[in-house]
Amino acid sequence: MNAPTTVLLTDYAWPDDNVEREIIEGAGFKLVSGPATPSPADAIEALVKQHQPAAILTCWAPVSAKAINSSTNLKHVARLGVGLDNIAVDEATRLNVMVTNVPDYCVEEVSDHAVGLALAWTRGLVSYDRDVKSGEWNPGGAKLRRLGNLTCGIIGYGRIGRRTAQKLMAIGSKLIAHDPMPPQSEEGVEFVSLEALLSAADVIIVHAPLVPATHHLINSERLSLTKKGAFLINVSRGGIVDNNALVAALESGQLDGAGLDVLEDEPKVPDALLKHPGVILTPHVAFSSDASLLELRRRASEEVVRVLRGEAPQNLRNALKTKS
Repeated sequence: MNAPTTVLLTDYAWPDDNVEREIIEGAGFKLVSGPATPSPADAIEALVKQHQPAAILTCWAPVSAKAINSSTNLKHVARLGVGLDNIAVDEATRLNVMVTNVPDYCVEEVSDHAVGLALAWTRGLVSYDRDVKSGEWNPGGAKLRRLGNLTCGIIGYGRIGRRTAQKLMAIGSKLIAHDPMPPQSEEGVEFVSLEALLSAADVIIVHAPLVPATHHLINSERLSLTKKGAFLINVSRGGIVDNNALVAALESGQLDGAGLDVLEDEPKVPDALLKHPGVILTPHVAFSSDASLLELRRRASEEVVRVLRGEAPQNLRNALKTKS
């Protein structure tokens, strides 16, 4: 009797693997789960070599080129998320291994988070909460802003950037955006160069993917172009913003503050960001809600089942060689 086909779940950002296990094993395959906390690349490589999976489900753990080469059975690497920066996609493509993601499961959550951070800054929600809890009550010193009177600049105009724009449009904000492939027209949104966006926006929102071209897209030179006293929001990937440049811009007053769900070296947080009164930090949870997590886990697992049954995936993200 042949052993069941194995699926390796490298890590997971939720309490258990029950959803994944029910779907994978319900389809007749075997699920092997690694530790919930993402392991380093060499540990993942060892797990792949040990279990020889036909598919890898990964959340945050790195799936390196060596890992992809470590299983002779590998057909599929499925990302439990949107970004593919933790997967060696080029190597998977070279070996004709499918790479998939779930590109639209958290559009509402991430756009809500971005708008929430903008409102938290304009209304002083976090800073006043801290003040009141420390015994300070000073409504006369309030220096608050009306978000509907401000210009919001969105860097990256995909599904999430578009939804953020719709929500800010309802508030009344003026909207500008930058994207390497902008739509021909978008009512209520002006598409501009990155430099023009940085110089005009009161609120700058990063929704771009992390690829080689966007690593440190927001650096010292570009932060020097920002409107003095602007607020930077990053709900995309930490590596898009140069931490050192961000700290310098905050300390000089070039930026009034920042709302950060992601950091370049997360979970490590620079002391300067922890101490700055204008910085709002959340632990990479913009994607998360009860509804989005259930959808993510179900859809990623169902994609694995489709591929292992020989069916076409719904969200293939690499171009494979056509078999003759």
